Amino acid sequence: MLFGQEHIERYEATDGQEGHDWEGTQTLVLTTTGAKSGAERKSALIYGEHDGDYLVVASKGGAPEPPSWYVNLKKDPDVRIQVWGDKLDVTARDATDAEKAELWSIMTGHWPAYDEYQTKTDRPIPVVVLEPK
Repeated sequence: MLFGQEHIERYEATDGQEGHDWEGTQTLVLTTTGAKSGAERKSALIYGEHDGDYLVVASKGGAPEPPSWYVNLKKDPDVRIQVWGDKLDVTARDATDAEKAELWSIMTGHWPAYDEYQTKTDRPIPVVVLEPK
């Protein structure tokens, strides 16, 4: 998460007028269902776009384990995103091996540190494709 709960609350309250633009990039709010708790979980994430889909990266700063939001969407890939004031139901999937190089390049264009994060972990960092329903 970026600014955590405060970031999410300001984003939602202002339809992204506060929070969409962050540190020279752009963010969305991802809503997942907790894999263990079943509770709604929200995360502010950097995103990119490709062919009508939204892209996010499950980096967790290069930690050896994936972020909790990624664990959640692996259990239930039917999630919701908010981009600016638009709320969309999407289906999440990992980019295929054939797609990943192009989509990784898009995402490092938004946040170059993803390349550094990948050097910190042996885990391949997934690019997640969020396909609107």
